Amino acid sequence: MNKPHQRIGSISNAHVGKDFEALALGVFAAKGIESDLKLPVGVSENKKLHAFDLGCKQQKTIVECKCHKWTAPNDNVPSAKLTVWNEAMYYFLVAPRGYRKILFVLRDVSERRRETLAEYYVRTYGHLIPEDVEIWEVDEDSREVVQQTFNKAMQPTSV
Repeated sequence: MNKPHQRIGSISNAHVGKDFEALALGVFAAKGIESDLKLPVGVSENKKLHAFDLGCKQQKTIVECKCHKWTAPNDNVPSAKLTVWNEAMYYFLVAPRGYRKILFVLRDVSERRRETLAEYYVRTYGHLIPEDVEIWEVDEDSREVVQQTFNKAMQPTSV
């Protein structure tokens, strides 16, 4: 069966997402941040509960996970997928104040562009990223996590 939007080598995109969330849970569980967390979000007094992928009320941390890659086979920009990164930025913007906000993404390097998808996102959509959002990239093979940032006051570090 022809599945042009299916991740190569995976059973389904749903499985890719679940596997990535399990990886994220392993990284953040060691830091005391587990499972989804529902918080009221909104631009005015009218709030609605939003389930963040991971979070902890005690540590006041919320995490959104995105497992996207450059579009195969030509390293094209996955424009439609980056709209959900923008959506995550909006949820971070309207989340309760005082929470640490982390976008946890798969580290995927474009050989043609010589940058990761997260670096591309920061370069092209940096104007939409709230100043208090951290972007963490994880290497799928080594499991190394690197904190990328657009905020010049913060420096990329291994986590």
